[in-house]
Amino acid sequence: MQVFKVQGMSCGHCVRAITQAVQARDPAAEVQVDLQAAEVRVTSRLSNEELLEAIFDEGYTVSPA
Repeated sequence: MQVFKVQGMSCGHCVRAITQAVQARDPAAEVQVDLQAAEVRVTSRLSNEELLEAIFDEGYTVSPA
């Protein structure tokens, strides 16, 4: 499981956008978003770089936790 700090998430739309962005690249990915902690946890075959890019491309500031 990879954990990322994501700035700018505030609502259900953010959760869906990030989940869909990751699953568009890896349909089997499991995505857990914690809005309170500003964290996204992902279980995926994708590399850290690919996951960072998927989240960044949705307009969020993201870094490894």
